[in-house]
Order: sequence, then C-alpha cells, then structure tokens
Amino acid sequence: MKFSSSSVPEIEFGPGISKGLVNAVRRFDDISDVLIVMDGFLARSGLAEEMIGSLDQKGVAAQIYSGFSGEPKIAHLRAASEMAEGMDMVIGVGGGSALDIAKVAACCAASGEAPMFYALAANPLPEKPLKKIMVPTTAGTGSETSATNIFTGPEGKKLWIWGPETKADLVLLDPELTISLPPNLTAWCGMDAFIHAFEAATNRNAPLWTHAGTKLYAHEAMRLVSGSLVAAVKVPGNLEARGKVLLGSCYAGIAIDNCGTAIAHNISHALAGLGAVHHGLATALGFEATLPWLVESDTPDLNEAARAIGLSGAAQLPAFVSGLMDRCGVERALPNAFEAFSAQDLAAEMRAPENQPMRGSTVRQVTDADIDAFAATMMALPKTL
Repeated sequence: MKFSSSSVPEIEFGPGISKGLVNAVRRFDDISDVLIVMDGFLARSGLAEEMIGSLDQKGVAAQIYSGFSGEPKIAHLRAASEMAEGMDMVIGVGGGSALDIAKVAACCAASGEAPMFYALAANPLPEKPLKKIMVPTTAGTGSETSATNIFTGPEGKKLWIWGPETKADLVLLDPELTISLPPNLTAWCGMDAFIHAFEAATNRNAPLWTHAGTKLYAHEAMRLVSGSLVAAVKVPGNLEARGKVLLGSCYAGIAIDNCGTAIAHNISHALAGLGAVHHGLATALGFEATLPWLVESDTPDLNEAARAIGLSGAAQLPAFVSGLMDRCGVERALPNAFEAFSAQDLAAEMRAPENQPMRGSTVRQVTDADIDAFAATMMALPKTL
C-alpha cells in the first residue's frame, strides 16, 4: 500500500495551555507585531485584554480584529487582511469562523491580494504567509488543522479558500476555553466534529485517500467525541470530557483535510446559502436525514467506522446517531427565517456548483431524485429556532 498524508501542524494540548500564549509567540523568530482575530463576544469577555497584556509585557504589540459574529463573510476577511498588513503573525482565537478568517488574513496580508483572488482555488496562495497560531475555543470545525477555509462570498453563497499555505504553524488546544460554550452549541459543534470524522472515513475518496493513517485520526475522533459529548453537554465543567471532545474535533479536522466530507455537508452548506443557521446544527440535521439511505450501500468503510464506535455494523449507525443527538438535547428544527424557503429552493442550492464536490464524494451516488427527497425532508422540519 502506498499513500501520502497532508502535513499536521504542531499541536500542544492541556488545560490552561493558552495562558502561555506569549511563550508560544516568542518561539518564532522576529515576531514583534501580531493581529489577534477573535469574535466580539470573546473580546468583550476579557480574554482579548488578557492576551494583549501578556504579549505587551514581553515586547510584542498586539491588535484585535473582532468585527464579526456568526459565519465569516467576505467583508470580514477583507477587514482582517487589511489589519494584518505589516504584522508578523496572526493568531486566531475562537470557533471556526475566527480561525478561518485568521488563516486567510495571514495569506492575503503577505501577498497584498484580496481574499476573492484565492476563492475556489482561482490562484495559487502565497508561498510565505504570515506565521499563524490557532487557539480553538469550540470543539467542532477542526479548522485549526485544516487547509480549508469557508466563508460567504459577495453573492451570499458559501465559498472556500483551500491550500496548505493557510495551515497553522502551531495549535494550542486548551479545554478550559471551551467551558463557557452553552450546552446547545457544545452539542451542535460536537456533532459536526463526529460527522467530519465519519464522512472522511467513509466517503467515495476512501479507496484513494482514506488510508490507514487517516483512519487512525478519523476513527479515534469518532470514539472520543461519541464517548464524551453527552458528558460535556450535561456537565460543562467536566474538563476531561471537554478535553476529549476538543481533541476529537482536532483529529477530525486532520481527517477531513485528507479526505473531505460528503452529503451531510452538501446539505448544511446549501442551507447556509439560503439563510443563517449554525453549521453544526445544519450538518447534524442533514446527517440524520441521510444516514439511513447512506448505510444501505453497506461498504467496508461504513462497517469499519461502525465497529470503531462499538457497533456490530453499519446498519446500527442511524439509531446510534439519533440516540446521541437525543441524549445531547439536539432539537430537530430550523430557524424561523427558513419559513420563507421551499424544498425546491434547498434542492437548487444542493445542486449549486460550489456544493458539487461534497455530492460527488458521497460513497453512494446522489441522484437528482435523492436531492429532491432530502430537501423535502429537511424543509419539513419545524421552523421554531
């Protein structure tokens, strides 16, 4: 067997490890000015002030970009990139939105190009981006180890910037930073991490890229998340559970970096093309809706993934996933704004060019009739959030 794996950033893990951020920064040569990308909620919590103060004491000047919330938009990428010009490093602190913005800003600031110059791999990324440290505060996207960065483009569609140049130079995993995440967000993010790992280990790319090295990360991520997510949701201060879910999310990010995702992410990206919805929730809903159909293909990879979490085979997966969502309190509903859209609207988004890679990588062929059926199932959900 021959294979290659994408690079994995250096990772440091441990409760309280983020308090040593200044020491991490000083490990890199010639770092005197840094941009910290952090959403407004975190910035107001005092974390930004704490980080700026510790860096200042060691002679490192820091500025904060926090002018965003929710999913990243092209305007956020532009603003962060402009602020990063002339800096030596970009530090992303927060969920996937903050990390994706930070990684793109580190590339655009180095080249002077606008983010759309790199959208959908239109042009090669700069060979020497600014140095990057990623500090996730949620356990879901795995963006800290991924080369993929998702944002909403000028026309309101989900776009991506991909390339190893966007990867972090160092990742700090601190379970203490995830404690303040509310139960519903903990559940949504954790389900996203589980689905990342599952789809990476079972999609159509598996015979080509899902080799033993990737499955090592994907299957362990599934075990860590499924075994600890309920405890993390129900007892927020449970650092052991928080740490396992955070590490599982990180490992799942490594897995999708090698193998990508599939139909559940096609649906979640399509939903986001219609209106604002949390990515983790949308992905979980799409996963539950399509999993019974998917496991009918009964592939070796599906059965192997099932056995990795203690099941006898793929046929048991739908009940297991629904039970996990039940125990985590995941409400099967969409935001009120989706009342304005029909199943036909969602089906059109699922067929959009930017969402075809996820459709195509699904291990079972996704026909137009399948898309129509999945869209109808999704849009039949209550609109009560």
